[in-house]
Amino acid sequence: MKSKWLAGALTLMLAGGVASAQGATITIACGAVGQELQLCKQETEAWAKKTGNTVKVLETPQLTNNRLALYQQNLSAGNSDIDIYQIDVIHPGILGSFFIDLRPLIPAADISVQNQGIIANNTYDGKLIAMPWFTDGGVLYYRTDLLKKYGFKEPPTTWAQMFLMAKVIQAGERKANPNFYGFVYQGNAYEGLTCDALEWIASYGGGTIVDDKGNVTINNPKAIEALNFIAQNSKQVSPPGVTTYDEEAARGVFQSGNAAFMRNWPYAYSLGESAGSAVKGKLAVAPLPHGPGGQSVGTLGGWQLAVSKFSKHQKEAADLVAYLSSEAVQKQRAIEGSFQPTIPALYKDPEVLKAVPFFKDISGRVPVARPSTVTGAKYNQVSTAFWNAVHSVLTGQMDGKAALSGLATQLNQIKGPGW
Repeated sequence: MKSKWLAGALTLMLAGGVASAQGATITIACGAVGQELQLCKQETEAWAKKTGNTVKVLETPQLTNNRLALYQQNLSAGNSDIDIYQIDVIHPGILGSFFIDLRPLIPAADISVQNQGIIANNTYDGKLIAMPWFTDGGVLYYRTDLLKKYGFKEPPTTWAQMFLMAKVIQAGERKANPNFYGFVYQGNAYEGLTCDALEWIASYGGGTIVDDKGNVTINNPKAIEALNFIAQNSKQVSPPGVTTYDEEAARGVFQSGNAAFMRNWPYAYSLGESAGSAVKGKLAVAPLPHGPGGQSVGTLGGWQLAVSKFSKHQKEAADLVAYLSSEAVQKQRAIEGSFQPTIPALYKDPEVLKAVPFFKDISGRVPVARPSTVTGAKYNQVSTAFWNAVHSVLTGQMDGKAALSGLATQLNQIKGPGW
């Protein structure tokens, strides 16, 4: 029986033409944030025409945790409806057992040109269960025209500087635009908030949620300080509804010209510079600010392509994965959609750097990773507990000390005798 996912939660669109007599029909579940879906349809159609196969593209939910729940529902049922899944960088430890080993089906040369750290991340039980498609790291978007207008020569390097600038610019702009805000970010209770809050805490020297040995480390003075500072200042310069924002909601405010600063992923750059954008030619990207004595960090994000072990066309599906993760396609995606490549050589490509200049500044940056490798199958429980605790601080339900103390207790219960 078809899963409820395929019946209503996802939208089915035909990307290729009519299959040839010998051709296979491959179904791929793609993201729909920014230009993701458009480019996925465009790229898979090119492969379909080249190979004589047919591709069906499934649109998945924008929120990562909703997408994970739907993936788990479909895969646990053993459904063969989906051949290729676009999975988050945090999913291999949760979903790895449902995917095939790609090493026997993808040329070694195609694997060797990839970022080997991501290849290692995508290796589950000794098997390469997903190929890197694009990576991500949180960055700060800012309005160059407004910084100049209010006498700021450089983008902020600390959170205190950013909030000061945001307050000054917001006060000035609201004389003509009462809907203007200083700073937008991902404040909803979902995986995006885990990414944002981890950046705040790590940039204050508060470490991560769980250390490399599996110890719960989140309840510490620096982490408490970070959450309290961001929450207190956000209330002054962010929309009241920011605690319901995801990536696209934040982008919508910034791209319409109603915010001075935005935390988001690289994909938002090409859209901000597109025709019709209110901030075209007026935006730039900088590393995220840091706390006192800390350093700038960006949470490691990114998406991979995995082939279901229930697929009836594993060879063809793996060929499509190899095509989509290739240098040529990644270059196209970088230029057209500012999706960050997973192939290091592309950070030196003149055409890529012309389209997305800030790539040259972030190629060597070491991002902060979520503890998905350490916590394994329990990561989703860990992240859910974390984002709910942070959300309670942002919404004023409790302060950082109370929230993180309770979180530490909850995480140790989830951990039990071990992850």
